[in-house]
Amino acid sequence: MKNSIPSRKDFDQYMIPVYSPAPFIPVKAHGSTLFDQSGKDYIDFVGGIAVNALGHANPELRKALIEQSDNLWHTGNGYTNEPVLTLAKHLVEATFADKAFFCNSGAEANEAALKLARRYARQNFSEDKNEIIAFNNAFHGRTLFTVSTGGQPNYSKDFAPLPGGISHLPFNDLEALKAASSDKTAAVIVEPIQGEGGVIPATPEFLQGVRELCDQHNAVLIFDEVQTGVGRTGHLYAYQGYGVTPDVLSTAKALGGGFPIGAILTTDKFATGLTVGSHGTTYGGNPLACAVANVSLNIIDSEAFLADVRAKEAHFVEVLKKINSELNMFSDIRSAGLLIGCQLTDEFAGQAKAISVLATEYGVMTLIAGANVVRFAPALNISESEMETGLSRFEQALKEYKTRK
Repeated sequence: MKNSIPSRKDFDQYMIPVYSPAPFIPVKAHGSTLFDQSGKDYIDFVGGIAVNALGHANPELRKALIEQSDNLWHTGNGYTNEPVLTLAKHLVEATFADKAFFCNSGAEANEAALKLARRYARQNFSEDKNEIIAFNNAFHGRTLFTVSTGGQPNYSKDFAPLPGGISHLPFNDLEALKAASSDKTAAVIVEPIQGEGGVIPATPEFLQGVRELCDQHNAVLIFDEVQTGVGRTGHLYAYQGYGVTPDVLSTAKALGGGFPIGAILTTDKFATGLTVGSHGTTYGGNPLACAVANVSLNIIDSEAFLADVRAKEAHFVEVLKKINSELNMFSDIRSAGLLIGCQLTDEFAGQAKAISVLATEYGVMTLIAGANVVRFAPALNISESEMETGLSRFEQALKEYKTRK
């Protein structure tokens, strides 16, 4: 049977409805410009949710993928391969880490980090040392373990009974953490900047305090850098801008520049928490993903590139503030590199999704972070012209939305 061209209605007919995608279907993209089935163009300020760090159809990433696909696709974890070893070496040499483990997504990376922490505590201390401390409004993934650790009950409440031994505290509240920490604490997991939670940065004092408490109680400090890692904040990893070093770091999203890959990085000391047969993944560290990630990392891990990200952040925020000075729709504009969140005023509370939907009608794609924050995570190499066009279109959409209001 000859296949017809799919339409948006096919999603409703054939797909399990865990998403509610836009009414248009993207079919082609270059850089930060995307085209739908009708040929309409959009400026992409979503970046695949901070994934397409080097834009769409990046020629260097395409070349790496094509060359690797001519050689070796997949072997399983009974064998190693050259691209994964090259990638591990680069990540170790560029960070605090001594060892890496590769998987396929941010959720898998956090799952591995949490399992490592519990096993390390069990092996080196006692079975009672198993408590995990996380924070309200955090997001760590959609597996049962990571969704339980994330601090957003709407994502976990319908899947009870949930894994136990997990507590949630207010973010940036060091006193609450002091009160909750004990020698039974196996790990503290924290995002240096809460992305899904509204682009909320941790304070330096808070992260330093977390580090000290973990040292005091022999707990593993896990930084979830799935969204903030690989150049997003203008540093290779956000911890480097804070001057606070974790014991384990999870990374994914931008690491593959659009090709699925995740990893955890850790030191020799904590790497002993996982041994042969204790954890694994069939696809993790496959040659295709690692070949692409090597090129992505080589491009981004450059002081000139990262400085350009910081310069783009300054300009992006400057334009947003100028727009807001006229429209007064945002009470706060927060940024960490090219991860930017616009907090809606009380007048527009709960309307981030509606604003984002209208923006697509004007040809610009944006994200939300909850009901009250419009979020941007564009490609780190977005061109000046694409940035200006997208911000202009966003301004037009806001003006119409305010008129409708």
